[in-house]
Amino acid sequence: MYAIIETGGKQVKVEEGQAIYIEKLNAEAGETVTFDKVLFVGGENVKVGSPVVAGATVTAKIEKQGRQKKITVFKYKAKKNYHKKQGHRQPYTKVIIEKINA
Repeated sequence: MYAIIETGGKQVKVEEGQAIYIEKLNAEAGETVTFDKVLFVGGENVKVGSPVVAGATVTAKIEKQGRQKKITVFKYKAKKNYHKKQGHRQPYTKVIIEKINA
């Protein structure tokens, strides 16, 4: 059984027991979070939402909060003596999918 959920402006296909990295959630490690925006539930009984499946939820446990590796953003304009170097580390949340309630 699997589901497609929406979180952080993105759609993610999840299965029970799977660990996924998503956009940062405001919760501590060890807490349980529920995703209400379930767009599709697949398996033996397929349910397609328009736009979401009514009454379907996905519960997950937050394993850790973190930040990805640093990327370098370098802006440059030729012949104008303009350059700007900036670094960025995107925050993320690692969750483990516990149950798909359809």
